[in-house]
Amino acid sequence: MTQHILGINAFHGDSSACIISDGILIAAVEEERFRRVKHWAGFPSESIRYCLGEAGISIDQVDHAAINQDPKANFFKKLIYLITSMPSPAFVWDRIKNKRKRQGFGELLGQIEPGKSFRGDLHNIEHHYCHLSSAFHVSPFDEAAVVSVDGFGDFSSAAWGIGKGSNIDVQGRVFFPHSLGIFYQALTQYLGFPHYGDEYKVMGLAPYGQPNQMDKMRQIVLLEPDGSFRLNLRYFRHHKEKVEYSWDGGSPEVGTLFAPALEELLGPARAKDQPLEQKHKDLARSIQAMYEEAFFHMLNTLHKRHPIDAVAIAGGCGMNSVANGKVTLRTPFKKVYVQSAAGDAGGAIGAAYAVWHKNGGARGFHMDHAYWGPQYPDNDVAELVHARASDIAAAGCKVEKVVDETELCKRTAASIAHGNVVGWFQGRLEWGPRALGNRSIVCDPRRADMKDILNLKIKRRESFRPFAPSILRESVPEWFELDGEVPFMMQVYPIRTDKRSQIPAVCHVDGSGRLQTVHKETNSRYYRLIEAFRDISGVPMVLNTSFNENEPVVCRPVEALDCFLRTKMDLLVLGDWMVTRESQG
Repeated sequence: MTQHILGINAFHGDSSACIISDGILIAAVEEERFRRVKHWAGFPSESIRYCLGEAGISIDQVDHAAINQDPKANFFKKLIYLITSMPSPAFVWDRIKNKRKRQGFGELLGQIEPGKSFRGDLHNIEHHYCHLSSAFHVSPFDEAAVVSVDGFGDFSSAAWGIGKGSNIDVQGRVFFPHSLGIFYQALTQYLGFPHYGDEYKVMGLAPYGQPNQMDKMRQIVLLEPDGSFRLNLRYFRHHKEKVEYSWDGGSPEVGTLFAPALEELLGPARAKDQPLEQKHKDLARSIQAMYEEAFFHMLNTLHKRHPIDAVAIAGGCGMNSVANGKVTLRTPFKKVYVQSAAGDAGGAIGAAYAVWHKNGGARGFHMDHAYWGPQYPDNDVAELVHARASDIAAAGCKVEKVVDETELCKRTAASIAHGNVVGWFQGRLEWGPRALGNRSIVCDPRRADMKDILNLKIKRRESFRPFAPSILRESVPEWFELDGEVPFMMQVYPIRTDKRSQIPAVCHVDGSGRLQTVHKETNSRYYRLIEAFRDISGVPMVLNTSFNENEPVVCRPVEALDCFLRTKMDLLVLGDWMVTRESQG
């Protein structure tokens, strides 16, 4: 009999769910895609319903539900901290309320389907073990070093060890209140980027500066001989005071994490709307450099103990694609795997696989693509374009169906080469934060003005943030100075010096690109589109950015159409349907 395991990340940022059946991943999705609120935090009921539907089962047929948190984990560490540190009563009461809120999962699962109850076993799996599992158990490696780094989960902020077969031996941890994730988040706030998930803005800004604040960064983050790190806590609030957190039923919100002492060290914090000056860019570069120094210190120490070629990385800091791209340059590791949802959303998969292997299940699944979300049949698209025909016509657009895939890709590639902005909606939604060719906006990487065009027509985002290239896998060595599998856009590589001027729209100021390697076997239609563009232009890549406008990536065809109509996008390709602005060009 098939064993079904439901994995859940709940009451934290990027709430999500997945389902595996006899060790094979069937579906995975973040709740934000249904709720239409970025990083939605709460109980992922819509994601669970979707996963059950993909598996063809009801909630009462789920054998195990695995949650990526365990209130009992690291209990004595918590107790010792409370006794020795004496944080404020508000701090303690806040933690008690959070613990109470996160109990009662069985009851919540029982509300998923009217008249049906959850009858399986409920498992609480320690947060960082879930991260480690989400990286290693779906990787191509039978043996690898495994590292998880984030803000906090179950009272720790990092864990590392060795994975072999189905077993993960956790060999070390960093406990509350020390955290590289908190360091990066607090300094992101200091730089005037206050929202949950804004750390990627610091990564984008960093190449415009110089790491001239490292003496001060090293006063904030201190490296330990065992490969770990600690924070100089005088610069932070989270360990003593109540910091406002909101994780229930909406976009996550986090209060100010840095203490007044940080402004004494670095000067006044930048206000949200204050102009970015060179000192802010230099600080961004220094923040990134400090993170890398600590991260590679950890990896190099781990490799000295266990000289293995491969490493699998997860945790919220596993989203630091700049650092990930340097692993093979700054450490002895030769192979790197970072799955597409390295952050807390991915903990749902880690929890599910932790239970599968705990119950004796064998390895056998490798996540080599990210297409695990909802897909919509042609009938749904046909009904949509017919129902919205008047809206489409009023926007000066025409609709046609192009059944021949070769013709569809050629025409779309020609539009891209003409300088148009194309919405590309195909197949199953991507798992993780990156659009990877199924919910993407694609453009010509050769145009130096394409970033400005995109920001004018759709994105309206900061000018310092780069756009990414999707490249045919076999063309990577010709265009990038490093070669490797990067299917999830989780590593930044240096672009070859002689190629940078040919693709200015995807070349960052430091000559790098956050690439996605595209394989014919895992996304044949996107591959054929890029092939068609290569045949026209001689360039085997397209600019790829997420299909959205200051919202979560579009999930359903109606969201794609709405985004197209309210922006100045030139062409929308919905499956086999092409919606063209007649004024394009």
